[in-house]
Amino acid sequence: MPVNHRFTFSYRLLFLIFLLSFETAQRLVAGDPNDEACLTNLRRSLEDPANNLRNWTKSFFINPCSGFSSYLHGVICNNGRIYKLSLTNLSLRGSISPFLSNCTNLQSLDLSSNQISGEIPPQLQFLVNLAVLNLSSNRLSGQISPQIALCAYLNVIDLHDNQLSGQIPFQFGLLARLTAFDVSNNKLSGQIPSNLAMRNGNLPRFNASSFIGNKKLFGYPLEEMKNKGLSIMAIVGIGLGSGIASLVISFTGVCIWLKITEKKMEEEEGKISHSMPVY
Repeated sequence: MPVNHRFTFSYRLLFLIFLLSFETAQRLVAGDPNDEACLTNLRRSLEDPANNLRNWTKSFFINPCSGFSSYLHGVICNNGRIYKLSLTNLSLRGSISPFLSNCTNLQSLDLSSNQISGEIPPQLQFLVNLAVLNLSSNRLSGQISPQIALCAYLNVIDLHDNQLSGQIPFQFGLLARLTAFDVSNNKLSGQIPSNLAMRNGNLPRFNASSFIGNKKLFGYPLEEMKNKGLSIMAIVGIGLGSGIASLVISFTGVCIWLKITEKKMEEEEGKISHSMPVY
């Protein structure tokens, strides 16, 4: 092989190795493109008047994770992927981006105690590893999507103190790992799914505190609480009724006694006047 051909071959081989190395390094530096899309769109959908997310910028979105840590506020990583998002009590407004579903490795989502409004995106169903969903104490409205129950690993669903309406999806009761559930203080209606109220074998699953504060919601365990309330009111009513009846009877008796006494006095006065001599 001529020298020129050997040089050309070696040059091309080195160039190819350089390109492969560069692409590998770029992937490591850039991080996962799905996580980047997730964070970018979430930041666009949120308003941050207190400037708590000041370092949530594009330069960090490109590589949000460094092993198990992250420079981004509220982001926790695991093996280079976003594992947990915890943006609690930051006075955040705006809405929840449906592109959160791009964070496919996410296991915990906590946006509680903010002022986030709008609906809960049904696209959260694609977070197949999600174990904790806490969106409590916000201003979320609309119906709860039954598709969220496709997140089969959910242990915690906390949606209390919002403005959610409609019925509680019965599919939530099919989540075998669900150990904490709270939808209290919303605008929910209809019957509580029996598979959320009771376990197999007629054992209680979630008590009344998980459902209170929804005026149009009914069924066990709320019925039991309402019945107890009615029983107490009935006892109080009977007590008050008995007391009032006693007062009426006593008052009537006094009035009758006064009438009889007054009549007797009139009769006595009449007898005295007839017996007195006339001068």
